[in-house]
Amino acid sequence: MMDLIPRKPFSELSTVRNEMDRLWNRFLDDWPLPAAFTRGWAPTADISETKDKLIVKAELPGLEPEDIKLSLSGNLLTIQGEKKKEKEEKDEHHYSLERYSGEFQRSFRLPVEVLEEKIEAKFDKGVLTITLPKSAKSKKKEIKINKAK
Repeated sequence: MMDLIPRKPFSELSTVRNEMDRLWNRFLDDWPLPAAFTRGWAPTADISETKDKLIVKAELPGLEPEDIKLSLSGNLLTIQGEKKKEKEEKDEHHYSLERYSGEFQRSFRLPVEVLEEKIEAKFDKGVLTITLPKSAKSKKKEIKINKAK
């Protein structure tokens, strides 16, 4: 009697995908592209929404508030700044350099209108928290349904 083996129709695609990723990464590592295309950094961010506001939290380790510029144009929120390079010792030899330094920019399209004059931004322990109160037009309004007479 033969044993039944469950068929996994997409497992082969996973193998192909992994092989393509490996080849693509190897190609980019060997290709002399300008640093602007191969290196860079943008802060990671979480965006959440409550009944009255949007909250954006961005991780900006190693920065100070004066290194960060925050702007809102229409419904596009932009965080930009510069992470300064640390001073190197003359006789210091590096085995690996993975930390990024230089300019960065990250923009987010806001899903609702906000009250620009009431936006607050706080920076604590490398995390920028931006609180954006929703405008009255953007707040969800529940409509009461009356019983027909």
